[in-house]
Amino acid sequence: MEILLKVLLVIFSIGLTAVVLLQKGKSAGLAGAISGGAEHLFGKTKARGMDLVLERITVALGAGFFILSIIVAVVLR
Repeated sequence: MEILLKVLLVIFSIGLTAVVLLQKGKSAGLAGAISGGAEHLFGKTKARGMDLVLERITVALGAGFFILSIIVAVVLR
């Protein structure tokens, strides 16, 4: 059981790293660094196509990694 959880944790971490690296940068220079977060927060930019898919996969893998990390910490204690 412990080995299975550790292997799943490694798979989630590699998958999360790969998906994050596949995404495009959200900021475009200094102007994007200043206003990029606000535009994304208030929904002025809409992700379409592959960007949307990668964003959803990132959220799912991040949540899975977080939950699996807590489970591994509890089981191996």
